[in-house]
Amino acid sequence: MVNYTNRVMTAKSNYSMNVQVICDQNKRVIYFFAGMPGSCHDLTCLRRSSLWGRLGSAQLFDNGQYLLGDSGYIPLDRLVCSYKRTAGDMDKVDFNTCVAHARVGNEHYIGILKARWHSLKEIRTQLRNPAENAYVIRWMRCCIILHNFLIWRRDEWSEDDHPIEVERDNDLGPPP
Repeated sequence: MVNYTNRVMTAKSNYSMNVQVICDQNKRVIYFFAGMPGSCHDLTCLRRSSLWGRLGSAQLFDNGQYLLGDSGYIPLDRLVCSYKRTAGDMDKVDFNTCVAHARVGNEHYIGILKARWHSLKEIRTQLRNPAENAYVIRWMRCCIILHNFLIWRRDEWSEDDHPIEVERDNDLGPPP
């Protein structure tokens, strides 16, 4: 099963970036889309992503595989969403509960990713121009590649593991 969700990464509560992430059952990130402002609706971000045109593609999904989204999305052939209004309908409530339980795994995997790479919790740079936006997206992509590599190497993350704090060198900052 593939879960679908989005995370908003903030920096000093001044601005944010909407990041949409798909993880598989092995905790690997298999798709991510970033770069839209955090104020942008999730469905708008999905429509602007390369995933939008491929949602019905057999290349992305085997039979019986679907993306799971919250009620902010619209249901499609391969995108299953929670109901917006249940109005006491127990079938809809039960369905929403099942979708929510399945999506918890994706949220957990994103938590592991952020725990391994603390910089993803608060990327300390300003987004004043497209080059700085691209820098932040490259930073996220590098963290995801490293995360997937560690999953492939079976380096399991433990809640007892502690992050290593590293001072940021001025030479490693975003492009001018």
